[in-house]
Amino acid sequence: MVLPDDLLMEAKTLAMRRKTTLKAIIEAALRREIRLFTEQENPDPSRFEVRPFGILRIRKTSGSPSTTVAQARAVQEALENEELERVSHPQPR
Repeated sequence: MVLPDDLLMEAKTLAMRRKTTLKAIIEAALRREIRLFTEQENPDPSRFEVRPFGILRIRKTSGSPSTTVAQARAVQEALENEELERVSHPQPR
């Protein structure tokens, strides 16, 4: 893994201040990011269920028409656009 020098220096400085290791800082940051992602809200509980790792799955109801590939792609594209927007414009913490 290659990290920008300035980010690595900040992480090392934080580790020293907290009297911990760089590995612990990186692990905590990854766990926090993954937790935020997996706690994603369900945009429409009547149509979707949230699976492990925050993956949305379209609910299948009896008598309902099957989901087409085009519909699945549209949902995937919408989610990717939302994620791109989130990454491009992070919210202050």
